[in-house]
Amino acid sequence: MTTEKKQPRRKPLTRPQTMLAMLFILPWVIGFLAFSFYPIVTTLYYSFTEYNLFSPPEWVGLQNYIEMFGDENFRYALANSLYYVVIGVTLQLALAIFTAILLNMDVKGKGIFRTIYYLPALVPPVAGALIWVWLLNPQYGLVNALLRMLHLPEPLWFSSTVWSKPAIIMIMLWGIGNTMVVYLAGIGEIPRDYYEAIEIDGGNAWHKFTRITWPMLTPVTLFQLISGIIAGFNMFTQAYVVSLTRGRLPGDIGGVGNSLLFYASNLYREGFTFLRFGYASAEAWFMLLCVLLVTFIILKTAPKWVHYGE
Repeated sequence: MTTEKKQPRRKPLTRPQTMLAMLFILPWVIGFLAFSFYPIVTTLYYSFTEYNLFSPPEWVGLQNYIEMFGDENFRYALANSLYYVVIGVTLQLALAIFTAILLNMDVKGKGIFRTIYYLPALVPPVAGALIWVWLLNPQYGLVNALLRMLHLPEPLWFSSTVWSKPAIIMIMLWGIGNTMVVYLAGIGEIPRDYYEAIEIDGGNAWHKFTRITWPMLTPVTLFQLISGIIAGFNMFTQAYVVSLTRGRLPGDIGGVGNSLLFYASNLYREGFTFLRFGYASAEAWFMLLCVLLVTFIILKTAPKWVHYGE
């Protein structure tokens, strides 16, 4: 007859211990209230006002939200961001999975290859954008020089309304190191017995990916997908730097034909260039609601395609 071992009961914290714990938590609480909670609540109020920083806010109700949908720049920014999220994030996840699978193979110098693939993720966004502006220069860039040698068409890249967004996506694909590392860790957690079993059954590499690797990586993909969508709607730095290098005015950060006017760029321009903080706050809250809606839909559909080891 076996008896269960009783877990020792934890003693409740004494009053001095509770006060000490609260003292250690207090800096974080103050920082959260001052730099997160207060700005969120304030922008919600400002979104219903007309505010230019130099005069008191004037209540206008839903006027800012109504004006958004009639604003051509807002529609350009929303369309560009959706383009980047749908195409760019999808390509990032696909390339990160493919790279992680390759870097998980037992080859000589595997650690060196992993380091090389991860290095671009360490490059600051501004420096990385400037490097690619030089590489994709239509006249003397190395990419077009290589295309010229191969007698292939030479795109205008950031000087073209057609090729500017693909060029931005190319920059982001160059720095998928962080996404790739997370997938690499996920692949490392898959038991080798699964692959040996499918080899005994005569399965090939495609069967290993579709029956084992992909199902086991779906929880990681769920996390990466939501993170990628949030980052996609916040795309700003690379597009801003590229637009400034095009010789345009500081306030014109949309690139050629507003092809690089992403949602965060338009929000920044409305707030800090035109000093329309009420309108910019309305755009910020609309983006927050959109991201929450998309995240909610993904999480509701996740049980149909995310597998947690079953």
